[in-house]
Amino acid sequence: MINISLKRFAWLVHPLALLPLALLAVDTALDNLSVNFIQDITERTGIPALVLLVLSIACTPLNTVFGWKWAVALRKPLGLYAFLYVCLHLLTFTALDYGLDWGAIATEVGEKRYILVGTAAFLLLVPLALTSNKAAMRRLGKNWKRLHLLVYAIVPLAVLHYLWLSKDPRPALLFGAATGVLLLLRLPVLRRAFSALRKPGASVDRQKTDTAM
Repeated sequence: MINISLKRFAWLVHPLALLPLALLAVDTALDNLSVNFIQDITERTGIPALVLLVLSIACTPLNTVFGWKWAVALRKPLGLYAFLYVCLHLLTFTALDYGLDWGAIATEVGEKRYILVGTAAFLLLVPLALTSNKAAMRRLGKNWKRLHLLVYAIVPLAVLHYLWLSKDPRPALLFGAATGVLLLLRLPVLRRAFSALRKPGASVDRQKTDTAM
């Protein structure tokens, strides 16, 4: 029943994913940003990108733990919306902050580790975004799935990027903890355990075992 009820609201992923961008556009149009508007835009594109990336890797564990197969279908839109925010985040850095001065940008990438890992995460994310279509899936075959496993390296890099640039590490550490739990839930032994618990009669068998003990 819960599964069916939640499935009805799956479409909300689209307006909710675009909400931070809409609010940013409104605040920009109304001149509601702070004096350091570049920092505002940087934060308000970077944090939604990280949230959406973490949510994208949560889809499979939701299916594993609760049997919500419909959640798996949300990985693609969540990943693509994350890529949208990452592109805006990068554009803010390269165009607004550094005025497309590629020499200065290259120097920053080489000198600041948080920019380096952020750039690495972006470069790894590009092929995933470009192949998030049925034509690419057909061309790549089994390699498509292998390629998209890169997301499990991208998310930790994105968390590390956030941690290294933050003055307050606590939010980044929370993202890191959530990412760690989600990655643990991909372990075959845990996936088999949750799958067994979801099988019909599993709870009855468990009760019998507990009673026997």
